[in-house]
Amino acid sequence: MKFLDEAKVYIRSGDGGAGCVSFRREKFIEFGGPDGGDGGRGGDVWAECVEGLNTLIDYRYQQHFKAKTGMHGMGRNMAGGKGADVTLKVPVGTQILDEDGETMIADLTRVGERILLAKGGNGGFGNAHFKTSTNQAPRRANPGLEGLERWIWLRLKLIADAGLVGLPNAGKSTFLATVTAARPKIADYPFTTLHPGLGVVRSDGREFVLADIPGLIEGAHEGVGLGDRFLGHVERCRVLLHLVDGTQDDPAEAYRIVRGELDAYGAGLPEKREIVALSKADAIPAEELEDKRKALQRACGQVPLVLSAATRQGVDSALRALGRVIDEGRIADPNDVPSPRPDSWHP
Repeated sequence: MKFLDEAKVYIRSGDGGAGCVSFRREKFIEFGGPDGGDGGRGGDVWAECVEGLNTLIDYRYQQHFKAKTGMHGMGRNMAGGKGADVTLKVPVGTQILDEDGETMIADLTRVGERILLAKGGNGGFGNAHFKTSTNQAPRRANPGLEGLERWIWLRLKLIADAGLVGLPNAGKSTFLATVTAARPKIADYPFTTLHPGLGVVRSDGREFVLADIPGLIEGAHEGVGLGDRFLGHVERCRVLLHLVDGTQDDPAEAYRIVRGELDAYGAGLPEKREIVALSKADAIPAEELEDKRKALQRACGQVPLVLSAATRQGVDSALRALGRVIDEGRIADPNDVPSPRPDSWHP
């Protein structure tokens, strides 16, 4: 499995080091007194958003992360060192959730973002800490505090400006390969695409990131086919390009099926801006193409684009329409700009 967008991991911060019971014993110093040092603090567990990662596949092979224990205190008032931290490196767009899978801990959307997941335990006091005027030789020291442990979920949601949706074999991967440098697998059978793909589109002097997810079928929200688990990767998109296969007998019904699955999924997808396009126009006779376009227009309530990724018919018009919506979103929220991605992205 090359693409992994969800992982459950166990984390534990380091225990604090124990304090030391020690007394100063030197020649010619009759009353040396206590000199036990404090223990060091345990290591912390952090999560950091880094470049160069696009999947959580590393957490398929390692699920347990434990920070180091703080060093114990020593004589001569030497305090122990802090335990080594552990950092979970995750790709841009990773959400961190509590063990219940619902409580959000963090949403890391920019490179360099860090969050403390578990703080290390404090070190214990050495016996020098307990010296008083009435207790000149304390023989007690504190143990270090235990670290924190918890299970967390890592869930990756790709960051893209626009997303491709549609039934299997609607031409989404062909469109992605035509307008970007990405090279997804393309074949003439349903469910060729088994994991999401990303590509950078360059059109009319602008750049935006386009995401392609596996096709939906009726009942996907109930787990039919590949289910709707990959719809989370278009939750962050500003606009959806809904491709409807023009070679089907009833494009209007194909549109309704996908819209029904988007509505059933929720999470803001039903309210997203949508551009509808009738794909594979090169394989349809002109008269039949016009009839299907009108039927699709009645179903979606807007004038659908007509395009063919194989011949690039209508492709530029579709990219301009996507670009206009994306520009409007960037003007409305200039801080919400997805991180740049390479031309070709392969999990």
